[in-house]
Amino acid sequence: MTASTISAHDPPQGPPPARFAFGVHTWKEIAHLLANLPVGIIGFTYVVTAVFVGGLLSVTVVGLPLLALALFGARLIGKFERGRARMLLDVRIDEPSPMPAPSKRSGSWLNWLWSSLKDPVGWRTMLYGFIRLPWAVVTFSVMAVGLFALWPVLPYIARGFANADRAMVRGLLSRSDELERRIAELESDRGVVVDTAAADLRRIERDLHDGAQARLVALAMGLGLAKEKLLEDPDTAAAMVDEAHGEVKLALQELRDLARGIHPAVLTDRGLDAALSSVGARCTVPVKVTADLPERPAAAIEGIAYFTVSELLQNVSKHSGARTASVEVWRSDQRLLIQVWDDGHGGASLDGGTGMAGLADRLGAVDGLFIIESPVGGPTTITAELPWRDRAEA
Repeated sequence: MTASTISAHDPPQGPPPARFAFGVHTWKEIAHLLANLPVGIIGFTYVVTAVFVGGLLSVTVVGLPLLALALFGARLIGKFERGRARMLLDVRIDEPSPMPAPSKRSGSWLNWLWSSLKDPVGWRTMLYGFIRLPWAVVTFSVMAVGLFALWPVLPYIARGFANADRAMVRGLLSRSDELERRIAELESDRGVVVDTAAADLRRIERDLHDGAQARLVALAMGLGLAKEKLLEDPDTAAAMVDEAHGEVKLALQELRDLARGIHPAVLTDRGLDAALSSVGARCTVPVKVTADLPERPAAAIEGIAYFTVSELLQNVSKHSGARTASVEVWRSDQRLLIQVWDDGHGGASLDGGTGMAGLADRLGAVDGLFIIESPVGGPTTITAELPWRDRAEA
């Protein structure tokens, strides 16, 4: 997260000193304090209703989802209050990280519900709305009376109340603590890793069942028939054995392809450079592979890099319409950078149905980045970034 950049055109930090002659900042503070009452009534009513109804219905299936939606609504109230403080009190607070959206993976909706119910930003905004009503009654009453009876000292009273409001906004409506944000990210990433591993296991099972297993069953049946005809019709039996021999070769090839999909031997033996060159040679588009790695990264990082490039080159072959492509891999400080380029028709996106979203999730699960630059008409440049870990640390 980067801090907001303050330009020369931004208003000064903090209002000017209060004076007897009312300036624009003083009137903005008075307007904010007078508006506290209607806003406080709305916020207090929302919080009490949401917590009471959500807690009452928590024994049913709708209670917890309703409370999660109430926390999301509280975030909207917090956004409104940050905007009001920004406009009238000159308080600038970065927006908190958004709540994670539920994905289509199995079981992830429950994970989203649980993380939503633990949302610290939503609960702090609920607390803000709850304690604001008595404070709003005080500030509105004093300001309303002060406009008629406390005119000489009203700017100083308004400044004191406004500073208390600024402290509340900063304390309760700011973004989550960095540690809280990091914990939430790690919990989400753990779910992604589990889902990805389950999907890989289902893919391997499906490939075995539909490919090599089916071929080996047919081979066993063919050899059984050849055994029965061995004495009465040796020529037919020899032809059947010869056909079975061909099936064995195909089954072995399918098993080799499957093993390469799990973890290619060339990656283990010779490293990322040779493995990516092998992937590029199998691509239907001419690919130039450049790898500048003085040493090999950890095996897990190396495997993710390999499968990322492999998936991207498959997309180049199937969807891009490209004539040429290139793959560059290099190390920069403690990051492993991958860039895949092609001169195809472009238009690639995370929601394009080409597996890009899955790649982004897989890289995000290990603190990686996935950036797509693919204007319609091309070219397409996809940059992937992974944390570097030395092989000795694996």
